[in-house]
Amino acid sequence: MRCVQCASFKDKVLDSRLSKDGTTIRRRRECLNCNYRYTTYEQIERTELRVVKRDGAREAINREKIRNGLIKACEKRPVSMNRIDRAVDEMLSELHRDHVSEVPSSNIGIKVMEKLHQIDPVAYVRYVSVYRQFEDVGEFIREIQALELRAARDPMQRRLFKD
Repeated sequence: MRCVQCASFKDKVLDSRLSKDGTTIRRRRECLNCNYRYTTYEQIERTELRVVKRDGAREAINREKIRNGLIKACEKRPVSMNRIDRAVDEMLSELHRDHVSEVPSSNIGIKVMEKLHQIDPVAYVRYVSVYRQFEDVGEFIREIQALELRAARDPMQRRLFKD
């Protein structure tokens, strides 16, 4: 590492610590030339994952776009920003694990729906209504009934509406 004060390449590592999530190493360093102390971070460099849109266009995956979609779906719901950020991180890890360099946009939409289904049923219905482009109330009702059926089969699932 080059010292930010004197540009010397001679330094020593004073302390190394693993981040809470285990993806980054924080190192405290000291320049052997000027004794300046600084911090560096080391993490795995992943290949850029690209999204293949419906029209065939390709673009870099945008974490903020996914995060903003989740935020909008969870608006005015009891979902913390920390939970949203964790969901985005989980989705991106899954996408990197499942795809080498390109991922169809439909796979991202499915991942978002799966995460929202786990996080909050109302946010899930909101997202699905936009993603699947619901055109009438009947589609909302069918989706909610399907959600209720799944919840009835799973005793750990929260009820969407109270009787």
